[in-house]
Amino acid sequence: MGKRQRTIAATAVAGSAAVTSPINSLDDGCLMHIFSFLSPIPDRHNTALVCHKWRYLACHPRHWLRIESSIKRLAEPGVYSTLEAAVAAARPGDTILISAGGNHIAHNIQIKKPLCLIGGGELPDDTVLTCLRGSESALEFFSTCKVANLTVRAELGCCLLHRSGRLMVEGCILQCEENPLDYLSFPIVSTAPECNGFTPLALKGKGGCRVGTDCVTVSNTRIEGGAKAVSTNGNLVLQHVRAIYARTSIFFWFEVGER
Repeated sequence: MGKRQRTIAATAVAGSAAVTSPINSLDDGCLMHIFSFLSPIPDRHNTALVCHKWRYLACHPRHWLRIESSIKRLAEPGVYSTLEAAVAAARPGDTILISAGGNHIAHNIQIKKPLCLIGGGELPDDTVLTCLRGSESALEFFSTCKVANLTVRAELGCCLLHRSGRLMVEGCILQCEENPLDYLSFPIVSTAPECNGFTPLALKGKGGCRVGTDCVTVSNTRIEGGAKAVSTNGNLVLQHVRAIYARTSIFFWFEVGER
């Protein structure tokens, strides 16, 4: 038997074992409760690879942390009234789903673990995070994180403050209020420490960011107001810029990385 045939046979046996295993005699609710004790990465991720049933249960929305304005839903496990409370309770690798509608307040929320923040609406306009005047930023990132399908609005200061790690912004709207002090306001500010030395090509990932280093990746994101789209410090610069002009707005794709 060839190597490929042995691999296929082993995969089939593993899949068959997963289906016939005694643990699968448990009902879905019990299995989902067991999976809730697993860390999102790598344990729950690996669990989702076992079979279709386990994938459905391991990726069920009940495992997400949710931010809801409804008082009735606050009694449910994993549901919080504020983003700050959800971030504090989250484990590395968790996804926080922010409900659409209403206006969520976010000011100087520090995120020091890998998280994914996703707006719960069909469009980014449906879920708004507002940073009130007097705050340095709405969200402050110290770890690798992803922000998607959200509108982040800052009256003064910045929408997203990148300190370290890799920050990915996808399908969002970043708004800075237009006022006489707009030169103090930036949609994105990166203060990641500069990295000295040459970056070998072999260590560069997709888009030119070196694997494991600090950078910001923005895609399909609308940026409004502020003195300029990005303010950077040290050795990080704006690069790979692409823009699409729509009738009422401009959508940006770019990266902030090492020179």
